[in-house]
Amino acid sequence: MVSRVFGVLLLVGCLSLLGACQPSATPGQASRIVYGLTLAPSGIDPHIDASAELGIPLSSVYDTLVRCTATGGFEPGLATSWEVSADGRTYTFHLRKGVYFHDGARFDAWAVKKTLDRIVAPETGSRKAIALLGPYEGAEVLDEYTIRIRLREPFAPLLDGLSQVYLAPASPAALDKWGSEYQFHQVGTGPFMMKEYVPKDHLTLVRNPNYPAELAQGREQPYPGVDIIEFRFYTEPASRLPALEAGDADIVGEIPPQDVERLKENQALDLVRADIPGVPLVAFLNSTNPPTDDLRVRQALIWGADREEIVRAVFGGYSPVAQGPLSHNHQHYSRAVEQFYPRYDPARAAQLLEQAGWQLEKEGELREREGVPLRVEALVMSWGLVPQVSELLQAQYRRLGIELVLNQVTFSAALAAMQENRYNMVFWSEAGADGDVLRLFFHSENMGLRNWSRYSSMELDSLLDEARRAADPGARAALYARVQELVMREALVLPIRDYVNLTGVRRCVRGLRFDCHGWFPLLAELRLAQPCR
Repeated sequence: MVSRVFGVLLLVGCLSLLGACQPSATPGQASRIVYGLTLAPSGIDPHIDASAELGIPLSSVYDTLVRCTATGGFEPGLATSWEVSADGRTYTFHLRKGVYFHDGARFDAWAVKKTLDRIVAPETGSRKAIALLGPYEGAEVLDEYTIRIRLREPFAPLLDGLSQVYLAPASPAALDKWGSEYQFHQVGTGPFMMKEYVPKDHLTLVRNPNYPAELAQGREQPYPGVDIIEFRFYTEPASRLPALEAGDADIVGEIPPQDVERLKENQALDLVRADIPGVPLVAFLNSTNPPTDDLRVRQALIWGADREEIVRAVFGGYSPVAQGPLSHNHQHYSRAVEQFYPRYDPARAAQLLEQAGWQLEKEGELREREGVPLRVEALVMSWGLVPQVSELLQAQYRRLGIELVLNQVTFSAALAAMQENRYNMVFWSEAGADGDVLRLFFHSENMGLRNWSRYSSMELDSLLDEARRAADPGARAALYARVQELVMREALVLPIRDYVNLTGVRRCVRGLRFDCHGWFPLLAELRLAQPCR
């Protein structure tokens, strides 16, 4: 035990003694890279906060009970095996022995229970982790390395939730010691340890020298690994490529598509593309507020959107055109959605609008019905090139005689407008490797939260409920296929583009890849072909 803790102290001591700890070919000197984040979250406690950005560094500070695979399955992590009861309401996990948290605390069943108790405690105010637990009822420690999770009803997405950093076990000692300040002193069992976090400035991780070999994910490579990773924030898209070109950063995500050609011409840089599974960038169409309360109008808005032009002009052709409420690379994607709106058809859009009573008296003017012009109110937030998408869509709709009114709003303002039903369209995307992500947006229980289309249907609710309870993967896939078809039949979303994270990497770094959720890099696999600076 003493030697294990000494190894940690030796590396941390190196950081303080060497200062910048610049990478070097000199044996024994710590290697360091800078990883650029694109959002400075207001909080980075994974049990409390919801940002996907926090998972980029923290997925390597923590280990999870299970790990997701590229094919949609799960493999052992901190749990070596597990059983699910016949009724689907009880999960029993057998935990890995000989694992320690970075502060020396032993990982065991009590640590898992303490983390779960913290997540569900009302005073924690969890915004994402608690939802990933679904109908969680409680956890029972059966012995030192066996824990049982009880559910009120079957919940098939539980393993997917347990594979994410938001439900990762934390050191009980650190939770007790730091309390509300835990986000600045996070302690997991992962391949990297948190050294320092200064909000909106930087977050520094150092390699865990005692990480168990049986937990290591990376394959042997001919290059040395990275000892220190400093995360810095590049919130302005225009600043990302210049940071790579200048050598200020070695990895930066969400490179603007218009910068990709310049990046590809630079012999010192590589482009890594990560397709994000989940709900693609879509425009949710409000089914209760005129004029989009009319199905024909909603259908016309989809037929009248030239999505290929949008993807080409705004995203440089680096994203697939979306076809439904799930991305093409999602395990539960159904190709049946492709039959509904396979191409841009403004003539069909015009015909539907005329059937709905919206007449175009003169070319270049707005359509009218009973003297009222056809206006569609859109809520536009600033992320993900949504402003550029909305402006191009505005021009396309104008040719149809529709005025798309663009209201620039914050997320909180968008939620307020939703609750007051003061909009027709809102742009959104959501990462999620399990089909249960559809529940956020289309179940009536989420009306006033994320059900932007404000659609309520007993059929849709029933399909979503049954899919999250179904144990058989084939049955779940069939149910989610029906959900997707219903969503498109009712024209509840205008699909725009599958979300793709374009990441720039300096060629001194090798081995960057992401887990099945798309956003989270496997930092332990990074290798240096040469010092980056």
